[in-house]
Amino acid sequence: MLVLHDPLRQTDLPRGCVATIGNFDGMHVGHQEIVRGVVERAREVGQPSAVITFHPHPLSIVAPDRVPKQILTISQKEELLRAMDVDALLIVPFTHEFSRWTADRFIEEFLVKVLQVAEVRIGGDFCFGAGREGNLEKLTAAGKRFGFDVQGVGDIKIRGIRVSSSIVRDAIEKGAMHIVSLALGRTYFIDGRVATGRRLGRKIGFPTVNVDPANELFPGGGVYVTTSRFESFSRSFESVTNIGVRPTLYENYATTIESNIFDFDSNVYGDTVRLYFHQLLRREQQFRSALELTNQIRQDIERSRRYFLKHPIRDNDTLR
Repeated sequence: MLVLHDPLRQTDLPRGCVATIGNFDGMHVGHQEIVRGVVERAREVGQPSAVITFHPHPLSIVAPDRVPKQILTISQKEELLRAMDVDALLIVPFTHEFSRWTADRFIEEFLVKVLQVAEVRIGGDFCFGAGREGNLEKLTAAGKRFGFDVQGVGDIKIRGIRVSSSIVRDAIEKGAMHIVSLALGRTYFIDGRVATGRRLGRKIGFPTVNVDPANELFPGGGVYVTTSRFESFSRSFESVTNIGVRPTLYENYATTIESNIFDFDSNVYGDTVRLYFHQLLRREQQFRSALELTNQIRQDIERSRRYFLKHPIRDNDTLR
C-alpha cells in the first residue's frame, strides 16, 4: 500500500482512483463497509483504490475543547487499511491553513485537478470543508459538473443501533468489550511500550508488565481478560490486565496499565506490546488489605484461564 503523508504537495499520486474520504477512527464495521466497497469497485474498473483521511483530527485545530480521544493511532489505521488491500492511503495534514479550505476548493483543487478521481464513496453523514459545508449532496453536484461518480453509503446497524466512532468510544470507556468487538468486527487492542514500574506485583507474587500506551483512548478502570503480543515474540500470551490507580496500595496515584502474563518469565522492558481486550472481569475496587487483594488477583487469574479454555487465542485477529 502506498502511504502519502502530504498528498497536497506530492506528485506520486493514485490518479483516476476510486476514493473515500473520512476520519475512519476505529475502523469500525461501518468504515469497513465503505472501504470494502471502494476496493471492490476499483478492481472492477481497473483503477487504484484510495482512502483519504486527515491528521491530526480536524477538531484538534478548529475546536480543541471538543476533540475526542482517538481510538486508533495513525499507524494502526494504516495497518488495518493495508489488511483490507487498499492501494493508497492519503493522509492530509490538517493545519490551520487547510481548515480554511472550502468544500468547493477541496473538490476542485484536490479531488479533480490533483487526483482526477473516477468515483468517490462517503458515508451519508460525512461533512468536510470550512464550516462543514461539504456533504454528500454538494459532492454529488460536483461529480455531475466535473465528471466523476459519487455514491453515499448507508449506516450499519447492530441490534438496531447505528455503529459510530462515538458509540465505540463510549463502550471502550465503559469496558463493554462485547459491544466493542461487535462494532469493530475484531478484537479491540491498544499498543504500548513496556515500561519500568514499581515492581509491586513481583513483591506480592504476581509480576506484571507495565504498559505505556501509544493510544489516546483505553478502557476504563477495571480488570480485563487480555492477550499480550510482544514485538520480540512470534506468538501471543494469555494475560489478565488491570487498568486503574491501584487504590489498595496508593492514594491519588496516576492511572497505570499492568498485565500479568501467564507462564511468562522473560525480560521485555523497552519492547512494544499489543494488548487485546476480551472481557471485563470486574471494576477496580479498594481492598482492606494486601492479602485480600492477593486473593482477588488469584481469582481473576483463574477466571481468565477458564475464559481461555473456552476461547483459545487467535494470533491473527487484526480484521475478521
